[in-house]
Amino acid sequence: MKKIMFTGGGSAGHVTVNLALIPRFQSEDWTVEYIGSHAGIEKQLIADVPNVRYHGIATGKLRRYLDWNNIKDPFRVVKGVFDAYRAIKRGKPDVIFSKGGFVSVPVVLGAKLNRVPVVIHESDVTPGLANKIAIPFATKVCTTFPDTERHLPKKKAYYVGPVIREALGRGNAAGGRAWSGFTDRKPVMLIMGGSLGSRRINLAVRESLERLTGRFQIVHLCGKGQTDDSVKAPGYLQIEYVQDELPDILAMTDLVVSRAGANSIFEFLHLRKPMLLIPLTRAQSRGDQLLNAESFRKSGYCDVLQEEDLTADTLVSRIDRLYDNRQAYIDRMEKGAPHTDTLGNLMSLIKGVAKKR
Repeated sequence: MKKIMFTGGGSAGHVTVNLALIPRFQSEDWTVEYIGSHAGIEKQLIADVPNVRYHGIATGKLRRYLDWNNIKDPFRVVKGVFDAYRAIKRGKPDVIFSKGGFVSVPVVLGAKLNRVPVVIHESDVTPGLANKIAIPFATKVCTTFPDTERHLPKKKAYYVGPVIREALGRGNAAGGRAWSGFTDRKPVMLIMGGSLGSRRINLAVRESLERLTGRFQIVHLCGKGQTDDSVKAPGYLQIEYVQDELPDILAMTDLVVSRAGANSIFEFLHLRKPMLLIPLTRAQSRGDQLLNAESFRKSGYCDVLQEEDLTADTLVSRIDRLYDNRQAYIDRMEKGAPHTDTLGNLMSLIKGVAKKR
């Protein structure tokens, strides 16, 4: 029996591709295990997946800025390498698939020490810091954007396109309305700032809530610890994060306000949901979401509102404009969205790497 170990975490975006692949490998009788942090969101998400053994390891965040934790975290990373090495040595996987995030670095290094091949997936236009560190130790690096290949070693780069969770296509709008208590007589807007949330987006939504709920019913995914019970309005539902309900929520959704993480925006594109993207700024990130959003804007799939320009007034005006022109966005998505079997291609690559071991 073949075995695969997955890794990736720190945010939901570093887990979603793994969640799409795991059921496929299980359906072909592979044994599946997961290596993540002791308390990260990946542990919470994988806990809901049946028949997946989870290994927690020590982790240290990789920062591009000065922070006193930079002194301690290298020691955590080193411990994480030893933790991962032992888990991989005991588990004897045929291949490891890494989605990135800081937890993946010790795992990739542990795999190298065990001579286990690693396939990495990079969602964004340019590789993140964790993947940059891990790429020299990987066998193959899969990309979502074709342009990413020019940032990678030619022999390792492999364009697969966007990976979409198959469950999202099975959503039911009536199920979404039953869960939310919404009606079918008023459009639905989904607002999300990523699994960790966005205080700036949340604040702008709450300041403009009366105007927004005049036109829309709203599902507001606020992020962990960022709901506000004092904010209430008819047709407004706030929640930290959803997983199982997301397909039904998206099925009833008419437009989306979101950050510009690659996995999420490609899922919205696949489902033909007009988007207003508010990417993380360069001060908050390495600028990957700015590149993702600009790529989608140029293709006509979304409108972009920079966080520096985000106010209650600009949020309402841009949402109204997006909804008024929603059919034009949907038409462009129909014409330009990729139509490849990304999951199938990615699985074939991973199995091919495992076979050569």
